[in-house]
Amino acid sequence: MEKEIRSLYEKWLSEAGDDKSLIEELERIKGSEDEIFDRFYRALEFGTAGLRGVIGAGTNRMNIYTVRVATQGLANYLNKHYESSSVSISYDSRIKSDLFADEAARVLAANGIKVYLSKELQPTPVVSYAVRYHKSHAGIMVTASHNPSKYNGYKCYGEDGCQMTDVAAGEVYDEIRKLDCFKDVKLVDFNEALNSGMIEYMKDEFYTSYLDKVQQQTIRENICKGSDLRVVYTPLNGAGNKLVRKILDRIGVKDVHIVKSQEMPDGNFPTCPYPNPEIREALEEGLKLCAQVKPDLLLATDPDSDRVGIAVPDGDGYRLMTGNETGIMLTDYILRSRIELGTLPSDPVMVKTVVTSVLVDRVAAKYGVEVKNVLTGFKYIGEQILRLEEKGQEDRFVFGFEESYGYLAGSYVRDKDAVVASMLISEMAAYYKKQGKSLVEVIDGLYAEYGFYKNVTQSFEFEGASGMETMSNIMNNLRSFDSDEMAGRKIVRHADYLLQFDKDFVTGEEKKIDLPKSNVLSFFLEGGNAIIVRPSGTEPKIKIYFTGVGTDEQDAEHAVKELIDYVKTSGVFFPQA
Repeated sequence: MEKEIRSLYEKWLSEAGDDKSLIEELERIKGSEDEIFDRFYRALEFGTAGLRGVIGAGTNRMNIYTVRVATQGLANYLNKHYESSSVSISYDSRIKSDLFADEAARVLAANGIKVYLSKELQPTPVVSYAVRYHKSHAGIMVTASHNPSKYNGYKCYGEDGCQMTDVAAGEVYDEIRKLDCFKDVKLVDFNEALNSGMIEYMKDEFYTSYLDKVQQQTIRENICKGSDLRVVYTPLNGAGNKLVRKILDRIGVKDVHIVKSQEMPDGNFPTCPYPNPEIREALEEGLKLCAQVKPDLLLATDPDSDRVGIAVPDGDGYRLMTGNETGIMLTDYILRSRIELGTLPSDPVMVKTVVTSVLVDRVAAKYGVEVKNVLTGFKYIGEQILRLEEKGQEDRFVFGFEESYGYLAGSYVRDKDAVVASMLISEMAAYYKKQGKSLVEVIDGLYAEYGFYKNVTQSFEFEGASGMETMSNIMNNLRSFDSDEMAGRKIVRHADYLLQFDKDFVTGEEKKIDLPKSNVLSFFLEGGNAIIVRPSGTEPKIKIYFTGVGTDEQDAEHAVKELIDYVKTSGVFFPQA
């Protein structure tokens, strides 16, 4: 193993000259076995989410060579399946994102594949739309979403505009593994390909079309006009700046204040090292501006602008809404409004992930809307839209979201979209402002109606070589759990997404789960409480999602605490030392 890694290191040192910074890095670590090992002990794996890794030299890093060889594998896959194909490409504000996008375009063009390339950074959902607009056979988005600045990634889409399926990603990965990243990659000069038309920049009318589709998802047209809605917006130094501001302007939100320190694209993310709108740290600069201008709403989109977090006035300060809370309010607003306006389709469907709050199911049931629960990952929400589209019924889809701050209305894209979400959140805020209500009053009103739902996610890590085996044992033990209660509460329903059954212990009914197999276990307890367990497939980490339900926040927090204490101390989930 050591000899093989040393050989790879020497090979890169002699052949990676197209990017001088890689040679400099390799020279700098000469003699450091740990540094060399970390860069070469494995190759980045290509999966349904494409590639993701730290930027730098080596097979276990994001660089022009790992991007090129992945793209050559994609090109081989496309040329096997299609006589003539095209790929749509864009990128976000991360370090080297524009370079990686250009390199991917060069490889595809050299393989006879037409490329539609954005001239500047764009939100991730724009690539999903571009695939559908240009009738491309694949899409590439260079992004690492909300990871720290040292990361970059390469996200792939299929011809339906949804993230690449397991089968397709597997085929591409098989092609990649056959290739030498220096000898087997075809390349063409970028400008030559541009002049020949093999690479074509996306035209202005494409972006106009995208914004038109987003605007078509408005629920109450013109509701923002005359509302005097004041918004603070931060793109977190990412790709949302232009399109989010354009859509807000289009719907009549004119009083928009931008967080200047986070306005312009900057892959170093100097004011928010972890640019994730789920965490308070990323919103601190926005909250400082809120204290000055007193807006009705703070919007924060992540670097690739597919997710959005919000904060709203609450007493003398601002309350950060969770992804669940924002999605619950949007669900209620959209369904209530569309029924009132007569625009709700027949047999309406909304889609959420299994780890998203079950309060959504109750809200949707009130309005007679079917909820489809899918596996974690927005590609599974997109898959449900595709199934409806194949039946000519895509208009039945009214809304989809996941607890991790991703939302979508409409079927124009097949990924979460912070542009449409920012528009709908602003519209919702304007609607309630005209009624003299804040969004805090709205969510508290929903809690008063349905009960207070507290959702908490905790990760449990298992380091070392035995970590993955320990996790496997934990999941196997939970599968053999034979008690009828957890944390002193009756188990009313249990679902196993690997064995694909969902059993209701109240009615005795058992259903087959019509979803891809996934190592997820759900335990639904009396009173609406729940524990959902999901191990990571790539890290030695188990995520557990807790739902506590009470008559008020304190009551719900107490319920969650009891569930967490049970998981940590009972020995049922984790063996006691």
